[in-house]
Amino acid sequence: MFNTHKVEIEWGGRPLILETGKIARQADGAVLATYGESVVLATVVSAKKAKPGQDFFPLTVNYQEKTYAAGKIPGGYFKREGRPSENETLTSRLIDRPIRPLFPDGYKFDTQIIITVMQHDLENNPDILALIASSAALTLSGIPFMGPIGGARVGYIDGEYVLNPHVDEMDESSLDLVVAGTQDAVLMVESEAAELAEDVMLGAVMFGQKGFQPVIDAIIKLAEVAAKEPREFEPEDHSALEEAMLKLVEAELRDAYKIIDKADRYAAVDAVKAKVTAHFLPEGEEAPEYTSEQIGAVFKSLQAKIVRWNILDTKSRIDGRDLSTVRAISSEVGVLPRTHGSAVFTRGETQAIVVATLGTGEDEQYVDHLTGMYKEKFLLHYNFPPFSVGETGRTGSPGRREIGHGKLAWRAIHPMLPSGEQFPYTLRVVSEITESNGSSSMATVCGTSLALMDAGVPLAKPVAGIAMGLIKEDERFAVLSDILGDEDHLGDMDFKVAGTRDGITSLQMDIKITGITEEIMQVALDQAKGGRVHILDEMGNAINESREELGEFAPRIEVMNIPVDKIRDVIGSGGKVIREIVEKTGAKINIDDDGTIKFASASAKEIEAAKKWVHSIVDEPEVGVIYEGTVVKVADFGAFVNFFGPRDGLVHISQLAQERVGKTSDVVKEGDKVFVKLLGFDDRGKVRLSMKVVDQENGQEIPREPAK
Repeated sequence: MFNTHKVEIEWGGRPLILETGKIARQADGAVLATYGESVVLATVVSAKKAKPGQDFFPLTVNYQEKTYAAGKIPGGYFKREGRPSENETLTSRLIDRPIRPLFPDGYKFDTQIIITVMQHDLENNPDILALIASSAALTLSGIPFMGPIGGARVGYIDGEYVLNPHVDEMDESSLDLVVAGTQDAVLMVESEAAELAEDVMLGAVMFGQKGFQPVIDAIIKLAEVAAKEPREFEPEDHSALEEAMLKLVEAELRDAYKIIDKADRYAAVDAVKAKVTAHFLPEGEEAPEYTSEQIGAVFKSLQAKIVRWNILDTKSRIDGRDLSTVRAISSEVGVLPRTHGSAVFTRGETQAIVVATLGTGEDEQYVDHLTGMYKEKFLLHYNFPPFSVGETGRTGSPGRREIGHGKLAWRAIHPMLPSGEQFPYTLRVVSEITESNGSSSMATVCGTSLALMDAGVPLAKPVAGIAMGLIKEDERFAVLSDILGDEDHLGDMDFKVAGTRDGITSLQMDIKITGITEEIMQVALDQAKGGRVHILDEMGNAINESREELGEFAPRIEVMNIPVDKIRDVIGSGGKVIREIVEKTGAKINIDDDGTIKFASASAKEIEAAKKWVHSIVDEPEVGVIYEGTVVKVADFGAFVNFFGPRDGLVHISQLAQERVGKTSDVVKEGDKVFVKLLGFDDRGKVRLSMKVVDQENGQEIPREPAK
């Protein structure tokens, strides 16, 4: 019934199995991939013809995690998976980025890849397996795809690279790096690092590229027996149109790309495009030789070539800079004085307003992951409104790009944050991109570092980021520092590096060609370090280190620890006691299972009152100490005084005053505030108090008269 084919290899100390022919047979390509005991299903379907007027490649990658894969039932009212989580979105991007450049130019057929996590062994992260399964499904599908690709995760533990470390091993690793590529070249890198040197990062990339070669061999072996016949696809030949267009407007287009101002440059380029359109699509001609889509595609290709030729020939860029110069930088902090921390970071025509907010444990984000629920104390949200590039467009919930850029900045800053013990706050940072012309994600890194320092968050070191580009033609290449938007779109590489003066905290790389060598990556890393240090110097003009004091409007958090067996007393039956403390003092209180209590308030007085209340519950009163109390009951034989949290004690009538007291009510009545000294406990454990040995005016003990 099934024509099943399977390939199995030992990879990274665990079996990797790729199987096809049994599941999802109506898809163009389908592979069930198993690594350890994690299982994913990857399917690919591509339309048989392009939509009329389609001028881009409509590739969609959907990675989806099913909770049944980890033996769980989804939370929420509907009890089913909903919109993609942040991790699903990031993994979809992780797969999309290395495969997109491997489709031929001109392929505009609607293509969808769906990867479903069917089983998770809680040891092997399914993202790498999903990437491999997607590559295998594409290779088998017959769709024009210049793969296969492989991928691997690289850890760095005790000074050694580790291929595909287990989930629990990542806690010991100072590096989390994912690399993907072909047999000959690296196509994509995504990483977070604990301030590692450039040579360590480059070594990790090359280690990973070598490490996934057996996977590529396995996919090829499976394709030899199970691949479908290749689809016929012949890209359109536009060489004649390009030659004619070049002859018509080359000089004007070169002049347009010498204009430094972005808006003026775009206007000049649009004027050249209008001339091209009028020439090749004259009004009134019923059957023009070329369509508007063909003219648009060739003009775009010509733009790229003009920019690239100019840079390689002159070593001068669109805005007149040389290859390594960073655009002018302006840094400001404290721009929104009522927020907890704020900054404006401007680099050329890219600008980010970044705001940091300090919260309590109640503000932590609960993340429901396949490996279990965890709490996130650092949130970074990136917003890219259409006005930042002078356009109109949709606003609303964040798209994949915004989530991806925010996570890149998060990875860059995260290694430099203080521990929860050092700084017990939940942190939320929001980056509002107000102008964009090249690497707003790296502007977000710089702005976030500034805003957190302005808020008084004790960052270990300031962090900056820079985006690098590449132009390569045959053996000639140029590495560009701090790329413009046009250089990103028309270049061969987007290489983002963030870190401190002493090392890299995050590295992201996307390659559009297959000829990137280790030498080029080394040049890019070295050039990026110089740019990063320059940016840190410029940021230092605004703020060099974290403020010693929190801002006026930031909450204060103080921490105390109590015995675990006292937690129940502080919370009270049904939370009665802790609610009363919060209501009466105004401070927020969070209690952890280990007995750690965090008090939060903008008022130090409220925090002190709440701490004093908790101390009164968990501490034991000390004999010989004077306490302030309240008379709660008056009897013939004395007065009962509440003096230590919920504790009451008896002041016998003989201890009410130094002179003889005939009637208790002659000295005190209910509700009176009095000072008492704890004398001790009687043989039944009852508390004995005294007022007569304490000056009721100032709460000081009355000295005894010396014996005669």
